[in-house]
Amino acid sequence: MADLLTLNGWLLALLQAALFVAGAPLLTIWVKRNKCRLQNRRAPSLLQPYRDLAKLFRKQVVLAENASPLFRCAPYIVFAATVLAAATIPLLSTNLPTAAIADMIVLVGFLAVGRFFLALAGMDIGTAFGGMGASREVSLSSLAEPAMLMVIFTLAMSAQSTNLSSVVQYLYDAGLVLRPSLLFALLGLLLVAVAESGRIPVDNPATHLELTMVHEAMILEYSGRHLALMEWAAQLKLMIFGVLIVNIFFPWGIATELSASALFIGLLAVTVKLSLIGVVLAFAETSLAKMRVFLVPQFLNLAFLLALLGALSHIILEVDI
Repeated sequence: MADLLTLNGWLLALLQAALFVAGAPLLTIWVKRNKCRLQNRRAPSLLQPYRDLAKLFRKQVVLAENASPLFRCAPYIVFAATVLAAATIPLLSTNLPTAAIADMIVLVGFLAVGRFFLALAGMDIGTAFGGMGASREVSLSSLAEPAMLMVIFTLAMSAQSTNLSSVVQYLYDAGLVLRPSLLFALLGLLLVAVAESGRIPVDNPATHLELTMVHEAMILEYSGRHLALMEWAAQLKLMIFGVLIVNIFFPWGIATELSASALFIGLLAVTVKLSLIGVVLAFAETSLAKMRVFLVPQFLNLAFLLALLGALSHIILEVDI
């Protein structure tokens, strides 16, 4: 009986990871549809990103003459690293077998591996755009990762653990409690999420202008299934940060037991929360303009400062809670 329960748990964990991967394009198109409505433009179908991915997978791959094996392997490594990062995040339940390895520092490590190979692929061909995008990506990540780690340390001090499932379970059990440390950590994570997922005002995924490109500059030389994997990984990254925000700081509805009703409520809850965050993101991107590249370090320094204030406020104000 115990072996059967363990098997069912691993099947649910695989199902959660598959749901994560399959739902990532849906979140991206949801944000785009809301932006279209706010700008009085015709919105694309919810199935459009799936059609685009299917079209790219059917197309022939065209490679530059000087492309190395690294350039060919990078899309698979980036996509696999992003999927592994998604697998560490509790999407529907905190009681899955993967909860033991769902560590926030491991999550940052998986994302760093994907970013490393993405930057290498951007420089591999030797084009000016690829090198420029890789340089900008590495520079921004050197500021975003410390802010992300500081958010993690703030949460870890509250939950006494860096395990994602433990942090979510702790905040779920604590209920609605006004804590300055969590508020600062949330604000810091929001800024990091905007930068890491390449959204306005840090980057604009809908443009190919030289002065604004970061992520798009590194994948200009890709085509076919390679481009599909890179685009899918970028969509999955947005989904990762969206789920982190809604399930850590607003964990209501997430399943704490492996039952059909609890998992259905968890799926419904995370869908509603992601829909709301998609609306907020669309409104923010419509209201804000793309900032200059040289102003982005100040943006990420603000994220680090907010996360640091969260850690200090926990030490000063909440250490006895």
